[in-house]
Amino acid sequence: MTNQPLVKFAKSARFIGIKAVFASTGLIFALLAAPSYGFETPEQQQADVNSRALVGTVSLVLGKATIESGSPTLSRTVKSGSQVRVHDRIVTSTNGHVHIRFVDDALLSVRPDSRLEITRYDYDPERPALSAVKFDLIEGVTRAISGKAAKAARQRFRLNTPIAAIGVRGTDFTVSAKAGSTRALVNEGTIVLAPFSEDCRADAFGPCGTNSIELSSAAMEVIELDGSTPLPRLVPVTDAQNLTAMRTGVQQAIRSSQGADEASSVENNGARVEEVSAVLVANSVGLVTDNAASDIEDAAVVTEPRPEYTPKQGVEIADVADRQLIWGRYSNAGLGDQERITVLFNEARSGREVTVGNFDYALFRSENDKKRLDSGLNVVSFGLSSAQAFYNSSSGVVAMEVGGGMLDIDFQENSFTTLLNLNHSLTGELEFAAGGRLFGGGFFHSRTDSQSIAGAVSFDGLEAGYFFEQQLLQGDIQGLTLWNSQ
Repeated sequence: MTNQPLVKFAKSARFIGIKAVFASTGLIFALLAAPSYGFETPEQQQADVNSRALVGTVSLVLGKATIESGSPTLSRTVKSGSQVRVHDRIVTSTNGHVHIRFVDDALLSVRPDSRLEITRYDYDPERPALSAVKFDLIEGVTRAISGKAAKAARQRFRLNTPIAAIGVRGTDFTVSAKAGSTRALVNEGTIVLAPFSEDCRADAFGPCGTNSIELSSAAMEVIELDGSTPLPRLVPVTDAQNLTAMRTGVQQAIRSSQGADEASSVENNGARVEEVSAVLVANSVGLVTDNAASDIEDAAVVTEPRPEYTPKQGVEIADVADRQLIWGRYSNAGLGDQERITVLFNEARSGREVTVGNFDYALFRSENDKKRLDSGLNVVSFGLSSAQAFYNSSSGVVAMEVGGGMLDIDFQENSFTTLLNLNHSLTGELEFAAGGRLFGGGFFHSRTDSQSIAGAVSFDGLEAGYFFEQQLLQGDIQGLTLWNSQ
């Protein structure tokens, strides 16, 4: 009798052991059957990506950016025309800038040093009220212009940052996000921002009501949420002139989007307000605190002076004689004493030939025996060497500050992208952005209704230059640039 419990226990133990074996085996089979990037072949991973809903197309790329599709091995370089799917993550480099047009005509701009994931994008044109849209701005700056989905289903749109949720009421807004702070500026419409809590979860949709704050484009303010306060707050924008100029440009871009060439109009009109928007949201927020004065003084101490790309005095031929590319001006052309990087026509053409130009200027280039680009050139990034730019309006012609930029030329794909930062008190900060084809002989150009650009690269790929023009609401901008490979 005393051995019976032991026997029963032994049988029970064997039974438990058998169940454990089957459970472990089932777990193994389950792991083998479950889809996971860690166990899938590259072909299976790509098939999984292709099965996701196609929700947008890249309409503009400046600099370097990638699309990550759930696995580092599925990262691909962003190009104009690249397809965007649900769960794709847009990652931009220091000079990267990506515009995406979605299936419902929404627009999204991802600015440099940013990471943004398209978490969900459900849109049925037959039933737009059932749409659901969600973005996750992990870090960086993005601008979003609502499309048909967000306008028809405002309670099912959400843009999350690491610490806050943003809902809309049919809107164009810009957000800057870091690990411990979020700032948002409204260009058109209204947004609602709230910190995450039990009543405002990251996996939910729409605007949150708890601890939320609302901001419309009528206010000259920015919403800010950071670790210093548990609730979001409204703070004044210190640069009202830039804010007004930016919103005027945004409204023009939105109106232009109703035209026949919608994509081109929005990109070209919208790109020049992107820089102002990002600067205002990320940097130009005046905090009304007791320490405001000391904060400004500290900032003044550590802030490095911006580089000056426009010479204070006009160059002479001796200053640029060793360059392969030189800007020459025709007689009785140019802007007289305001000229900074051009020399006289006869001086510039000595040992060089004309590449591109207009009625006032020509870009002269040193030639080689073959008169064609060197072989083996791939993607070359250029740094700005010197530039001059002028704003022409009814008030006259004034010189603008050129604050920097980027130029990338892909010699394999025969394409170029460029970005130029401009500023004047009459215009505020502006951004000239363009891209297009590289043609035989090292020439590149593009033209739209509001801007044009034409330039050339040296045969060895070490120098480049271009002139540009851009129409504004009042007046226009014209300028010349010279670049060196980095």
